[in-house]
Amino acid sequence: WMVRSNIDVNKLEAAASKLRAISHPMRIAIMDLLSKGNKMSVTDIHKALNIGQAAASHHLSILKNKGVLVSERDGKNIYYKLRSTILTEIIDCANRCNEF
Repeated sequence: WMVRSNIDVNKLEAAASKLRAISHPMRIAIMDLLSKGNKMSVTDIHKALNIGQAAASHHLSILKNKGVLVSERDGKNIYYKLRSTILTEIIDCANRCNEF
């Protein structure tokens, strides 16, 4: 007999896409900065992480395109914030796993 699964392949693919997006150390660092609840500009982020502005923009673009971040424009500046804290909980869990 066959067991029916309630697995939604589209949801799994979307989750895998988000996990791939956050699997870069610099993107994790960006998420950590934003997990404090502040919205930050590219300039804020590149200065805080001591990386080039182009690199910060690249990583922010990936995170935004995968739905991890949202942005809002205020005059000339674009500010980024986390869409949800759920992904930071996954990162926290991974950090705890490294303590073994």
